[in-house]
Amino acid sequence: MKMRQVLKNVALVNGEYKDIVFENGLIVEITTNYKGSARIVHIPNNCFVSPGWIDIHTHAFPKYPPYHARPDEIGFQTGVTTVVDAGTCGADHLEEFYNLALNSKTRVLAFLNISRIGLKEINELSNLENISLEAIEAAYEKFPDFIVGLKARMSASVVGNSGIKPLEMAKSIAKSLDLPVMVHIGRSPPKIEEILALLERGDIVTHCFNGKANKVITENGLPLQGLLDAINRGVALDIGHGTESFSFAVAKQAHKAKIRFDSISTDIYNENKKNGPVYDMATTLTKFLALGYPLPEIINAVTERPAELINRCELGHLKEGAVADFTFFKIIDKEIQLIDSYGNTISYPKYIKTCGVMIGGELIEF
Repeated sequence: MKMRQVLKNVALVNGEYKDIVFENGLIVEITTNYKGSARIVHIPNNCFVSPGWIDIHTHAFPKYPPYHARPDEIGFQTGVTTVVDAGTCGADHLEEFYNLALNSKTRVLAFLNISRIGLKEINELSNLENISLEAIEAAYEKFPDFIVGLKARMSASVVGNSGIKPLEMAKSIAKSLDLPVMVHIGRSPPKIEEILALLERGDIVTHCFNGKANKVITENGLPLQGLLDAINRGVALDIGHGTESFSFAVAKQAHKAKIRFDSISTDIYNENKKNGPVYDMATTLTKFLALGYPLPEIINAVTERPAELINRCELGHLKEGAVADFTFFKIIDKEIQLIDSYGNTISYPKYIKTCGVMIGGELIEF
């Protein structure tokens, strides 16, 4: 049995200071003046403490370039304690990915690509024979705690002549397994209106603020009626920054129209980690500070809300019984240049910098 530990008088993003007590990997008490016996964990000075960050759109399977990375290199080493792979892997190679996940310090989960080949080919939905109900069912039966949903990349270069059919198939399979679908939106066909019309409560639109022609905000800056209808049905919006999928202009229009994202994710892999425009989660979160979002709302979008979207509410929360994963970070007062996926830049006089994580009972400082 592991010894009880405590983070003493740590700063939360809501302005409160708390003692967070944890034991055997779980939070057991959150209080203002803990008097019990516990080993004090000394964290870097002047850091905020939040639940461990969750990135629900990554490419954490290293087998298929260009969309590939190793989980720990885009995970705990960047302040993210849980990475969710967004469809890099299909049923054919899921066991290999699962074994990699078991040997990673970062917690790894997966949206299973509805194409059994995953991103072995990047037009994976152009051949409908690659979508196998039997293969998906077998994968989920074997790895139910690893798979959090299904992934369908619904853009022209991926679906080819398949049109909207892959998403219709994905929705049918997802209903039979009681799983959500994460849908990548990009260039048409299919049209964004067709995609949104098929989505239901619990489903997730990723790349929600991309700047392509087939986007959720019209040219006059107003949200599509189909988007408003989908949000009212309970469809969630995920940022999914990526190399080509986040626009400052669209994000500003959405903010003005009071269209709220649910989760902030990076769509990170080796190339956009090294060369940008993503770099890491802290940089992505800083962009939303620069866009005028308050820090508590930003951190909620990388902790509590994504945990809810993947039905893992034991993660991402500061509450008794939650997993004792923590991310430590500072706000640095120094000007930074930020870039979106289309080469547009904005300046901001401060930025978020990660200081370390607590994961698996281990404090790792950067």
